[in-house]
Amino acid sequence: MSGATEEDLARRLYAALAGGDAETLRTLLHPQFVGETTEGLPLSLGGTHLGPEAMARDFWWSIGRHYRARAEPERFAPLAEGGMLVLGRYTGSAREGEGVLDAAFAHVLDFAEGRIAGLRQYTDSSRWAQALTPGPPVPAGRRRLRVVEHEVDTTGVATIQLNRPDDGNAIDPTLVEDLYEAVFRTGEDPAVRAVLLCGAGPTFTTGGDLALFGALDRAELPARLRQMIDVYHLALARLTELDAPVVAAVRGAAAGGGLGLVHVADVVVAAEDAKFALGYAAIGLASDGLNSWYLPRVVGLRRAQELFLLNRVLSGREALEWGVVTEARPAGEVEDRARALAEHLAAGPTQAFGRMKRLLRDSADADLAAQAAAEVTEMSAAGASDDAAEGIAAFRARRRPAFRGRRTPTGEQEHP
Repeated sequence: MSGATEEDLARRLYAALAGGDAETLRTLLHPQFVGETTEGLPLSLGGTHLGPEAMARDFWWSIGRHYRARAEPERFAPLAEGGMLVLGRYTGSAREGEGVLDAAFAHVLDFAEGRIAGLRQYTDSSRWAQALTPGPPVPAGRRRLRVVEHEVDTTGVATIQLNRPDDGNAIDPTLVEDLYEAVFRTGEDPAVRAVLLCGAGPTFTTGGDLALFGALDRAELPARLRQMIDVYHLALARLTELDAPVVAAVRGAAAGGGLGLVHVADVVVAAEDAKFALGYAAIGLASDGLNSWYLPRVVGLRRAQELFLLNRVLSGREALEWGVVTEARPAGEVEDRARALAEHLAAGPTQAFGRMKRLLRDSADADLAAQAAAEVTEMSAAGASDDAAEGIAAFRARRRPAFRGRRTPTGEQEHP
């Protein structure tokens, strides 16, 4: 292969894959080849594949067992820092049923010693999954979770855990879709009386997935950002609308748009050494995750300008001083403390908590008369609830109240 250009090698790779040419693949791939495929792909296809044989056996040939798929490259672009970006589409169908596969891809190829030494794949995993289950789109509330964990325990605490630890729980389209699904399930489950937000691994979230953004064609980035942020903002909005209080446990970093999950939480427990940063100025972007709405209201305009324009990084202790978090604890105590608070809140008057949250949220844009009227409405409605009767009776009897916290799913109206 001496004298072959990187584009020649790349084109031969896609031709070999299309023809199932295992011998050519062996000559093209470096012995230390590393393949990184999109997390969240069905059939456990996503992940890191070490060596040419593992990539062929566990990824390419596994695809062939379940799909009639072809990777069709459309553009080859050398990268300034070395390597090549290949943009194209996966087309084909599932082998069982009539599900159609049509998913864009971005591949970043690395080269060494005249061979292909690495491939990083970015594609829409939901389109791969949908090809295996053809038919009408699965409605929210019943979609499969891939990189977010969701469970409700017997105390009524719903845990929503970001689960991309090897990528710092960075926000990509799959995580955004899963987050919305988990929040939707939470809002529709009357058993939920508190929510715990956390991240798997050592960090909460590093914000947007810059590796994904960097692999996109410049012309693709605006549309991809809009699509992803729209869904993310819907998930954040649903979290703010829950009656159930939301507790966030923050270790490591809470950065960029990931700070939105901190903002919409009602209680935030942070590690003393956690790092809170926006970082948009460093990469030439503006703001998402509702940062531009919450931060001026939480820390004031001048401090918000410092965070945005000067890329000020706050420790957990500083975030406590600035009012961004509720508590700062040693890192090893954070999740236990957050869970204890969530369980405490889960035993409380859920409907009344929801009314408190609405009053506080809406006060930012209400004048005094409107806020007074809102308090009359919410207070009188709360007074008709079972929890109010229990709370008053328990106070008079000098005993601990046993709140039932009954509520309706989001989107339905209560009629006290």
